[in-house]
Amino acid sequence: MALARDRFTPSTSLSFDAFLAQYGDDHRYELIDGELFDLEPTGPHEQVAATIARWLNDDIMQQGADYFIPHRCLIQPLANQTGFRPDVIVLDRAALAQEPLWASQPVVTLGSTIKFVAEVVSSNWQNDYARKLEDYALLGIPEYWIVDHQGLGGEFFIGRPKQPTLTLCILNSEGRYERQLLRGDQRITSSIFPNLNLTAQAILGVG
Repeated sequence: MALARDRFTPSTSLSFDAFLAQYGDDHRYELIDGELFDLEPTGPHEQVAATIARWLNDDIMQQGADYFIPHRCLIQPLANQTGFRPDVIVLDRAALAQEPLWASQPVVTLGSTIKFVAEVVSSNWQNDYARKLEDYALLGIPEYWIVDHQGLGGEFFIGRPKQPTLTLCILNSEGRYERQLLRGDQRITSSIFPNLNLTAQAILGVG
């Protein structure tokens, strides 16, 4: 996900509750450690996210799983002053009864509710590859895709030469993500969507 610091960011840090009250309905902003960030996705960025959502929705229907992809959703991780807006998120409908905020706000706080997250990488790639990777693992989210369709990530994360890469992150029994770098015609082997017949290029080539 593209994260661009808003030039109008307030000098004082925001709590999650203050962020939710002021910007909860504004799909343009997210909060990281009390700082307001302006999300500025491009057209290709939105194409990639929409393509992922379409493929996953088709698979959910075929599975007959009690999952859904909300149009908008905030994740409140363990950090008190943070609220992420994922590009694509898959929720377990049955688990929503345990979510304290869901009835009044599209906010999830429990990792058990979240089956899958995808972030489409843009200018501030560090958050997708590092900060969100750590927070999503701490929440116990089983599967996380980092979709770098422009090859923007650092060489440490996607290698050299840099090229479009889908990083498939599967949570292991120790609560850490095992990462697999996928490109071209390499098949995406999903733990949540085992019947998904999809290559990395089918996603990366969209944008």
